Amino acid sequence: MNNRYENFPILLFSTVKLSISVQEMSIKGDERPSEYIVKESKFGAIESYLELGQIPIIDAIGHGISSSFLDKIREAAKQFFELPVEEKQRYSREIYGGREGYGVDAIVSEKQVRDWSYRLILRVFPEDQRRLNLWPENPNDFGEVVHEYAIEVKFMMDVLFKAMAKSLNLEENSFSHKLSGEQAQMIARFNFFPTCSRPDQVFGVKTHTDGTGLTVLLQDKEVEGLQVLVDGKWVRVAIVPHAIFVNLGAQMQIMSNNDIFKSPLHRVVTNPERLRLSVALLNVPDPETEIGPVEKLIDETRPRIYKNVKNYSSINYKCFQRGEVALETLKI
Repeated sequence: MNNRYENFPILLFSTVKLSISVQEMSIKGDERPSEYIVKESKFGAIESYLELGQIPIIDAIGHGISSSFLDKIREAAKQFFELPVEEKQRYSREIYGGREGYGVDAIVSEKQVRDWSYRLILRVFPEDQRRLNLWPENPNDFGEVVHEYAIEVKFMMDVLFKAMAKSLNLEENSFSHKLSGEQAQMIARFNFFPTCSRPDQVFGVKTHTDGTGLTVLLQDKEVEGLQVLVDGKWVRVAIVPHAIFVNLGAQMQIMSNNDIFKSPLHRVVTNPERLRLSVALLNVPDPETEIGPVEKLIDETRPRIYKNVKNYSSINYKCFQRGEVALETLKI
């Protein structure tokens, strides 16, 4: 394995306008509107997690990205979210349409519970599909930093795809030819979670599985919030400041069949005292690429579990907002 990956660990595993914004409610401590309150959930109450539980740290390949550069990514995100509201609104998805840009989640369901967060979502790859009018000009090196980080992460993802295929005695491109081809997308998602006076009632991000092949997450350096469902109990993901959390997405679970590589249910809780930032890079196949179980992983002892599907990430997003698990809709 290339020695550039030996230094640091990887952790494996229509818009409705409100009269007051999440950030304003955070500052004023106002009572939360009903759109944000978690009334019931089949995934357990917000407080139902194991205080001492932790996800094990596995140094699978090491990521080789310097700690100073990872801090630079965090700083770029921090500087953007600290900008005046008027300047951030220049990149609003409400202005330009679509899911890219700055803002809160679109409303796709009448029963949707809103997340206590803001996001800046940018398509990074393919490069010719970047909507550069949505890329912040402040901080002035934002685009350069994001581009460099995305190249490093893409290389790391390709190494992981090959390693995962080899671990199942498959040809090394068995996953990557679908998940990381020339037209595969990489989406950068910068997440900002304001303080919330009612963390017992409001999620930063609702329970979901990622609709990706892989998700690479750079957590906040100090403030926890991410939790993963393990054996029916919520387990907190501890912070290792210069580690990268790699989450297997549902499209990898579909391709591996038989849940060999499982996409975990996870969520983000809110914090009453401290802001939280995270940066996720999402690997998503081209929407027209059909994803299904790898043929060599289907036999009499391992029958096909999932249907083939195109544009799964869109299906996943709609199910997520309705409180459903999209993978369940594809089971045969």
